[in-house]
Amino acid sequence: MSTVDNEWREEQQRVDEVTGKISRRIKRLEQDVGSVRGEVVTMRKDFWDEVTVNFSEADDVGETSTSLRQQSEILSERERRHLHSSVALGKLKRLVNSPYFGRIDFKEDGETKSEQIYLGIASFLDDDNETFLIYDWRAPISNLYYDSTPGPASYETPSGDISGSMSLKRQFVIRDAIIRYMFDTGVTIGDELLQEVLSRSSDAQMKSIVATIQKEQNQIIRNDKSRMLIVQGAAGSGKTSAALQRVAYLLYKYRGHLQADQVVLFSPNPMFNSYVSTVLPELGEENMLQTTLQEYLEHRLGREFQLEDPFEQIEYVLSKTSDPGYAARISSIRYKSSLDYLNVINAYKELLAAEGMMFRPVRFQGEEVVSAEKIKEMFYSYDHAITMPNRLELVREWLLKEIAAYGKAQWDEPWVEEAINLLEPEDYQRAYTRLRRKQKDRGVTFDDFEQEKEILARMIVSERLKPLRKWVKSLRFVDYKYLYGQLFQDELLFAKVTKNVNRPEYWDEICKQTLDKLRQNELNYEDVTPFLYLKEHIQGFRTNTTIRHVFIDEAQDYSPFQLSFMKRMFPRARMTALGDFNQAIYAHASVLQNTDVLMNLYDPEQTERIVLTRSYRSTREIVQFTRGMIPGGEQIVPFNRSGELPKVIEINDRHRLNRQLIADIDILRKDGYETIAVICKTASESARVHEALKSHVASKLIKKTTLAFEKGVHIIPAYLAKGVEFDAVLIYDGSKKQYALESERKLFYTACTRAMHLLHVYSLGEVSPFIAGCDSETYEYSLL
Repeated sequence: MSTVDNEWREEQQRVDEVTGKISRRIKRLEQDVGSVRGEVVTMRKDFWDEVTVNFSEADDVGETSTSLRQQSEILSERERRHLHSSVALGKLKRLVNSPYFGRIDFKEDGETKSEQIYLGIASFLDDDNETFLIYDWRAPISNLYYDSTPGPASYETPSGDISGSMSLKRQFVIRDAIIRYMFDTGVTIGDELLQEVLSRSSDAQMKSIVATIQKEQNQIIRNDKSRMLIVQGAAGSGKTSAALQRVAYLLYKYRGHLQADQVVLFSPNPMFNSYVSTVLPELGEENMLQTTLQEYLEHRLGREFQLEDPFEQIEYVLSKTSDPGYAARISSIRYKSSLDYLNVINAYKELLAAEGMMFRPVRFQGEEVVSAEKIKEMFYSYDHAITMPNRLELVREWLLKEIAAYGKAQWDEPWVEEAINLLEPEDYQRAYTRLRRKQKDRGVTFDDFEQEKEILARMIVSERLKPLRKWVKSLRFVDYKYLYGQLFQDELLFAKVTKNVNRPEYWDEICKQTLDKLRQNELNYEDVTPFLYLKEHIQGFRTNTTIRHVFIDEAQDYSPFQLSFMKRMFPRARMTALGDFNQAIYAHASVLQNTDVLMNLYDPEQTERIVLTRSYRSTREIVQFTRGMIPGGEQIVPFNRSGELPKVIEINDRHRLNRQLIADIDILRKDGYETIAVICKTASESARVHEALKSHVASKLIKKTTLAFEKGVHIIPAYLAKGVEFDAVLIYDGSKKQYALESERKLFYTACTRAMHLLHVYSLGEVSPFIAGCDSETYEYSLL
């Protein structure tokens, strides 16, 4: 028997021993969990039977309180034990079939013997509770596996650096407790293991990459010093995967100080949230908070305005190029997304502190209680050293007193007497109860007619004024819509806050478009964040100080204005921004041509930038083809995984294209491709293609509201496919007619880079210049 066979047999024996111990631990824990669950259920059901309740004497009240507290503490302890055992059981069940993925042999300086260290997704101690049979991949010593090669090595611990030498690095693929692959390597992760992992079909959810983390990805994961970490990576370079492992690492390292609900991920769309939702639970951690910026904006402004979302904006940009106001709208998007416009809003806020505030009058039943002019006069009567939010708070208190005085004056009004006569018996009963409560010590009875009338009048007026008081408490008397609109209506005002800096192109048309939308209580996407930013400056910023880490995926899709706003939202958080500027597909992308905005968001000394150039998602052939579509694409390094050349198929008839597409999908499904995407340019084109194919192909039309990502055939707009990958991608129409503008180059590149194993580009007529500019040897062309 060869040395390799002997080592394989010895490693398999160890797997058997470890999985046997894990299985026995699982059985014990299952019994414990079942037993404690039974205790908890019984205690909840019989809780009050175990508590002595007696309120007749002061001593009895104390005894009752003590009894309640003791019983609650016992129940809480059982519930904590049940939760702890359940979490531990979940981790063991994930380990039992694949206990570990790596081994390193490390001899610490001064020691005579090497220690064999096995790495898995969680730690596992032997029955003596001292010997580690498996080390968690996030433990300090595990860093040797990701960053070091055999030879002299060291790793960092809280108590200092540990130096020594590594004599072995071994990688495993273990399934159902059987070693399927085993490699010894001198590099971080051997190509053999990556080949095996990357050659699989894509999944409905993103998977953990802890077994295949590369050295540059490990830098991202274990970075805990930077206030701002910028990860700029090529399509398929593992940015998002590394970021999710980073969350798991932070939760592990700072356990006890950092909880999952103190970490938030801003995703590009709701479907992406579903796609990444299993990564942290797979590693035994709770999921962090996941949201989109649009969800937050809807929460803050959705009741006052109809808000355009980013997908509606991009649909307009891609499909309304012949619209008369198109050029002005593009200019508006770029200007309102910029730091120049942020400075305008800041200057406007400073001006409003001294002059120009606008208020709505306080009205009740058509009558003016307090005029807008009177509110304005009161606002500016306060010392200007008082901040605007604090002045508004003083105005609010004053208005509530004015409303109270007005209400008292209404008690004798005819409408009140009429309302009293229409009261129901239960209303009288309510008034009587109130009278008894407030007047019992004064000898007043309900037979006192004047007192009865006053109580009823007070009750009626108070109820009628309740919505008005609520309106005032929520600061609705500030006319934010008018204040924002003033910037586009008052030329002198705009000149004052811009200090006569050049206006953007098509300014008159921009003003008209903005005011038209405001009159309809609508806000274009580029106006939503600036509007909220101005509103927050006036009434006080709503900040979240509990969030400690903010992750922004597809950071290139956020405008400088939005990024500055998000920084202000989370003043105590560290930020990790992930992006690929070759996938900057939105109209404001021209203001984010490089990382300057991100680099300057925080102190440069607290900011670090990591660039990932190696692409793992797609085959070498797909990467060599797609990198030719973008400037600087030669810097993208393909992983050495071979596949078919991408196919470019030119067809001059739409019906023939549809038939070819149906035939190709059928072949791909028979060949075992589990996720197939037909990627269209827009949502409207996606809907048309779905209608044409649905009687021939079982497919799902992906919309901006789609929440779950599943296996199968998807018909999807290019901008919704960002961040997701598919076994096979079929570009529905990659023609010159569809993709020719320079502003569409990155959208086309983004669509093509979604493919893992196979890429077909169909073209209705002449192919896009973005394909024509690629090396003809990187794809296979055919004319049908």
